[in-house]
Amino acid sequence: MEINAQEIEFDNDGFMVDPALWNDDVAKAIARDEGIEDVTDEHWAVVNFIREYWKEHDLAPPVRLLCKENGVSVRQVYKLFTSGPARGACRIAGLPKPDGCV
Repeated sequence: MEINAQEIEFDNDGFMVDPALWNDDVAKAIARDEGIEDVTDEHWAVVNFIREYWKEHDLAPPVRLLCKENGVSVRQVYKLFTSGPARGACRIAGLPKPDGCV
């Protein structure tokens, strides 16, 4: 995928090969690919939390922690990211494919 004249490579599951290339424009392009046309503040809160947790722990956050820290329910997360926290939210956050569920 080319975003702002930069080639972004994805693996066979659609996750970024090099998370260091992630930025807001990349996130928006992945979101569009996930069927999210308008990335809201709620989306950004979840995506940024996932990204920061991953930078600190080198893995995606547990879904309970994600919900608790962002004041959202699991149901809300699935409304925001219809393909789920592991597939949708982690892809948009630019993470490599999680080993397990978020």
